[in-house]
Amino acid sequence: MLVLYRYALLSVCFYFMHPLKAETLLTLESASQIALSDNPNLAQINARLQVMQAIIPQRGALPDPEISFNALNLPVNSFDLGQENMTQMQFGFSQKIPFPTKLALREQVATNERNVVVENLQEARLQLVSDVKQQWWLIFYIDRVLTIIDSTQALLRQFVEVARIKYEVGQGLQQDVLLAQLELSKLLDQKLIWQGQRKNTVAALNSLLNQAANQTIILPKIVVAEFKKLLSEDTLYQQAQKFRAALAAGQQQIQVAKSRLDLAEEDLYPDFKIGAFYGGRDDTLASQRRDDFFSMKLSVTVPIFAQSKQNKAIQQRKVEVRQSVYALQNLWNQVRKQISIAYSDYQRSTQQISLFETGIIPQARQTVASMLSGYQVNKVDFLNLIRSEITLFNYEMQYWHSFIEANQALARLNAVVGQENLYE
Repeated sequence: MLVLYRYALLSVCFYFMHPLKAETLLTLESASQIALSDNPNLAQINARLQVMQAIIPQRGALPDPEISFNALNLPVNSFDLGQENMTQMQFGFSQKIPFPTKLALREQVATNERNVVVENLQEARLQLVSDVKQQWWLIFYIDRVLTIIDSTQALLRQFVEVARIKYEVGQGLQQDVLLAQLELSKLLDQKLIWQGQRKNTVAALNSLLNQAANQTIILPKIVVAEFKKLLSEDTLYQQAQKFRAALAAGQQQIQVAKSRLDLAEEDLYPDFKIGAFYGGRDDTLASQRRDDFFSMKLSVTVPIFAQSKQNKAIQQRKVEVRQSVYALQNLWNQVRKQISIAYSDYQRSTQQISLFETGIIPQARQTVASMLSGYQVNKVDFLNLIRSEITLFNYEMQYWHSFIEANQALARLNAVVGQENLYE
């Protein structure tokens, strides 16, 4: 934890030099909450869910009835309603009635489609939080890199001053001063690159938060992270089978395909149409009274083209069922791969963190201090002193890279498993 203490001290000093309001800091938790409440992609999936919810009762409803008004058997020579006995003004009502099980199956298809959207919404939420966390941790890493560059620049300026003093008293070389200045210039170049990378990452995070791409983001300077022991890979596989929304959506997609197959098979059965009609006849000009007519109608669809229509639709739906099963199996393979990769990244990164904290960085820091003392008494050449400081700089960069990798691996695991309880 020596590196953490060092940067905690630098952060405290930075705070008192440049105080920030607490509300301006974007924590990891607040970033996730903002994304979940404001992200437009989630909003459009939620809107899609509301659409699917409204579709369900529509699929289960009968077709709209038809009301008709007909003028029958009008004589074209006079268009007189009382001239011919069969002339009538007819009012009718008719209703299409699908085969009894079809409406229920259509409603079931819509319900399963709605369930897919429900799981897709949950999957989008998990993926969004994971993306936000990974971008947040990347910005945090870049901030630590910039802090390391600033502290290394300050130390190199001390080296330049020491080399300049030794050169002025005839105990050093001008090339030592030039070498230190060259390293300072290289650090400035790296700083410019990392500052540009931070702007790009801030733009990416702002996009996830539904904010202007150039909106300023300030992160906390100190983050306490405890790296616990994860569950075994096999246990994480089991957790993913239970909680991963994408897998649940795949299961629901299979149900959608099966419901569509059932509906295609039902299309081999006929639909019906019933109607009732009342025809009024005009008898004002006739010598005798003429009664009105009442008619009824029943029609049935006949699937005489089943070989090229309904049967082909059934074949199509059977293939779609197999396609959904294969898609779920492929997704399951991808999920296990993602779990194993993230698990391996977490294990490696946490081991590297421990190694850097307890061994490499303290030793490198001691080496720099020893080299500086040796250089001041002409027992160490300046090139070795610079090399030792650059080595320390690289180790500190690697430490924070491992720190961020471990946290990003956790964010990916949370998303791919489908829940946050990943520890023993």
